[in-house]
Amino acid sequence: MNEALRKKLWEDYMKLKTPELREKIILEYAPLVKVVAGRLNMYLGYSVEYEDMVSYGIFGLIDAIDKFDMAKEVKFETYASLRIRGAILDQIRKMDWIPRTIRQRQKQIDTVMKEIETSTGREATDEEIAKKLGISEDEYLDWQTQLKVNNVVSLNEYMEQGSDIPADKNSNHSFDTPEMVIEKGELKEVLAEALELLTEKEKKVVLLYYYEELTLKEISNILEVSESRISQLHTKALQKMKSKMGKYIGILD
Repeated sequence: MNEALRKKLWEDYMKLKTPELREKIILEYAPLVKVVAGRLNMYLGYSVEYEDMVSYGIFGLIDAIDKFDMAKEVKFETYASLRIRGAILDQIRKMDWIPRTIRQRQKQIDTVMKEIETSTGREATDEEIAKKLGISEDEYLDWQTQLKVNNVVSLNEYMEQGSDIPADKNSNHSFDTPEMVIEKGELKEVLAEALELLTEKEKKVVLLYYYEELTLKEISNILEVSESRISQLHTKALQKMKSKMGKYIGILD
């Protein structure tokens, strides 16, 4: 459906509010739920089923449709994406997908990484981390996969810092305040510093995934390693970047 038809559909729905028009809008934007769920799936891996996330996201889409205000200069896709993501993460949190043992492992890894990097003056290797933790490298890689779920906490915390919906980037009526200009400059600086913490492979994964928007499979073909290895590199990169990026970690979703 083109933009003109979408606008007409929204106008009709706002006037009439019929179940039939509401159903048409739900079907029109259902693919957006799959996109948002797919992005979150990168964080969660096999810990949460993709189909389950899509189901949770549909409730967020319906909520967005019911609460959307056309008078505000925000694209529905922008508004709905936040609602969909919030619905998925809220449901995952309610179902307690993050066992205490995983939280403890995250703390152990962070502590060990800092100890090794402080004593050696360089980045800790997987082998060194595993040895200090008293586990095998294979077991450490399993931990890395499980820790993807822990990223949900970071995403939720970021989202809960403020629920305001950003102005549409394409709106001609949207102007940057001095505060926004400063924050954008700060973000660029923080992101550049965070990327410097990564190995070359980790940096490539982040750039290819977030900037080029390639899939895991496409990245694995480019770097000539397995998809599971790409997933591990992504997890490690986020762990390193989290400490540097602070409140900005939520842009990586």
